[in-house]
Amino acid sequence: MDDLNQDPVTLHVDDRGGSGRPVVLIHGWPLSSEAWAHQVPALMGAGYRVITYDRRGFGRSDKTGTRYDYDALADDLAGILDGLDLRDVTLVGFSMGGGEVARYISRHGQDRLRSIVFAAAVPPFMLRTPDNPEGPLTQAAVADMEQSLREDRTAFFEEFTTGFFSTDEGLMVGEQDLQDAVALCHQSDQAAALGCMKAFGMTDFRDDLPGIAVPVLVLHGSGDRTVPFEGSGARTHRTVPGSELVVIGGAPHGLNVSHAQAFNAALIAFLAK
Repeated sequence: MDDLNQDPVTLHVDDRGGSGRPVVLIHGWPLSSEAWAHQVPALMGAGYRVITYDRRGFGRSDKTGTRYDYDALADDLAGILDGLDLRDVTLVGFSMGGGEVARYISRHGQDRLRSIVFAAAVPPFMLRTPDNPEGPLTQAAVADMEQSLREDRTAFFEEFTTGFFSTDEGLMVGEQDLQDAVALCHQSDQAAALGCMKAFGMTDFRDDLPGIAVPVLVLHGSGDRTVPFEGSGARTHRTVPGSELVVIGGAPHGLNVSHAQAFNAALIAFLAK
């Protein structure tokens, strides 16, 4: 294992406090913790202590880091749990955030955890390779995304967020939700956006998942075109024995916004167990 905190940064953390069990929400790429706006009030209303944070290089967190691999990102998460001395925690990893959850467990163990949620999450392994033919992301797509982000951030973010909230039936959110997401994208540091793009697209979590020993919810939209269910959530569910699966019909990748009521209901029902 690498030494921890090799590339320290200061993260923006919002801890709502309270005496309820802690729930840590880990946002997707290239957004920030503000993407959880539909979940925070619902979880607080259900009695939970809600903690959100901006990933290094995104939102209001430091943009001075140089490492964006999942070992560094998982160590950032560990620093938050240790610093707040959180125990009996549920980690909710959305999209890229699911990778932090998987890597946190393999690097830092499960002593602090009660349960975990993989929401539209990238594990087990997005990249399509000879030994991972089910991977939904091709090398050509990775190269195209990187080139597009380098050449024109504005155009890339507008196209990406449209896909983020769309299914084959079209856009599933209103214009305001779309523009709010674009604005969050623009808060990202370019080096962080590129580094994390590489991390979520090319990191193999297949060895991280089998060791999970706490209850797991896999929550996904059936219409997800960004992280397709069959290549990600379905495989994670098969890999983690005893995991619970909830598929929200007709929901896109950004289902926590487009289908917030169904997302929150599934999450709160799982937390209550």
